Amino acid sequence: MGEKALKFLGPVIILIGFLGYSTFFIVSEVQQAIVLQFGDPKRIVLKAGLNYKIPFIQNTVFLDTRILNLDAPPEEVIASDQKRLIVDAFARFQIKDPLQFYISVGNERVARSRLSTIVNARIRGVLGKEELATLVSKDRARLMNQITEDVNGEAQKLGIRIIDVRIKRADLPQANSEAIYRRMQTEREREAKEFRAEGAEIAQTVRSTADKEVTIILAEANKKSQILKGEGDGLRNKIFADAYGKDPKFFSFYRSMQSYEKSLVGKDTSLILSPDSDFFKFFGESGTNNRRSSAPSTPIKK
Repeated sequence: MGEKALKFLGPVIILIGFLGYSTFFIVSEVQQAIVLQFGDPKRIVLKAGLNYKIPFIQNTVFLDTRILNLDAPPEEVIASDQKRLIVDAFARFQIKDPLQFYISVGNERVARSRLSTIVNARIRGVLGKEELATLVSKDRARLMNQITEDVNGEAQKLGIRIIDVRIKRADLPQANSEAIYRRMQTEREREAKEFRAEGAEIAQTVRSTADKEVTIILAEANKKSQILKGEGDGLRNKIFADAYGKDPKFFSFYRSMQSYEKSLVGKDTSLILSPDSDFFKFFGESGTNNRRSSAPSTPIKK
């Protein structure tokens, strides 16, 4: 009898457990639930805790109550000044009306797709009325608030409340970026050439000034050297004149010796002079008394 009772109680316990599992469900603190009967919403559960449903007839759909993130795909926007811009935006949203949300989109996957379309459309609509300079200025916060309000107006129809919409990145298209980079590069090269030209001009000015100063310094030095040389020559001539005045014969002898030294230079020096010339007045045994007045000119070679 005991074995038969155990065999009977086993399936009963399993059936009771299955019925309990199919009847009761738990809603966590971060969820809200919709009880459906053959696909039609019958009841909304907003409080966390243990709840029930009719097994095999009703089922439950759980929705998140937390703030969710949405990364919208990058969108190309044409500003009012015909400048193109790639905008990458994101949004934060929350499911506020679970029944409206379920009727409109059914689940988060469809909701995210719808929201991405709405966000990109509102970004094009708002940013397309502004110039590119406005999009990167302080007015950007005002534009994002306007986009948030417009998206929120559309999202309320889906049972969703938009918390915020922000732009993560706003870049020029690749072709435009390359063109701007080339233009910037050309501008920098032009500035570099101007700097080099200015440097060369300054260098030339410095060199010209230095050459001018060198010329002036050399001229001044040459002038002083000529003055000193003239003064020295004058002093030398004065000394010679004083010496000549004291002893004319010695001075004449000294000057003749200097003439011999400067004239009779080298091995091939030739002089054709008369023997009684004054040039040889100090040659011979008796000086000027031994000169021959009638002798023919004789070549002298050293």
